[in-house]
Amino acid sequence: MTAIPIPFPQRPETWNLPYRGKVAMASLIIGESAIFTIFVVAYLFYLGKSVSGPTPREVLTPPILFTIFLLSSSATIHFATRFLERNKVGPFLGFWLFTIALGASFLYGTAREWQRLIYGHGLTISTNLFGTTYYSLVGLHAFHVSVGLVMLCLVAIFTMLGGVDSEQSRRVGVLSMYWHFVDAVWVVVFTVVYIVGR
Repeated sequence: MTAIPIPFPQRPETWNLPYRGKVAMASLIIGESAIFTIFVVAYLFYLGKSVSGPTPREVLTPPILFTIFLLSSSATIHFATRFLERNKVGPFLGFWLFTIALGASFLYGTAREWQRLIYGHGLTISTNLFGTTYYSLVGLHAFHVSVGLVMLCLVAIFTMLGGVDSEQSRRVGVLSMYWHFVDAVWVVVFTVVYIVGR
């Protein structure tokens, strides 16, 4: 009886580690997701427990237009990174600046809403439990958008100075991961605050 040799799979010649920038950003996103989860749970837990007004139903209006702006910025940053990978710096910068404009428009919408709530309805962070959890959750998201915009602006400045080309596409891709995360978190925040919470 002859033994049939069983071929062993060949071990790959080299094993490439994943890009450390992506690993670091993925780790940051996991940590930030945990923080946002805590704030969302707190918002839902205290929903309807305020002993005084105003209530979400009385004062909140869903920011549909500014939400569209922010979610659209995920598409523009995606196209920007694809152009940079092909070393098309001009189109990259155009889409990158468009992303900045959309993100800034979203922040402007948040500021307008806060002005209306504070001066029009007297809702501050210390008014009631709703005010505390609302400003904490939406403010946390606005802070992350602001940080993202600062980074996007720095990349735009370096691009205008001629310091960004396809060699930096992986780094730019890492930043775009953060921006996609900020957009995805807004979907959750919008759903919790403006749909479930009303």
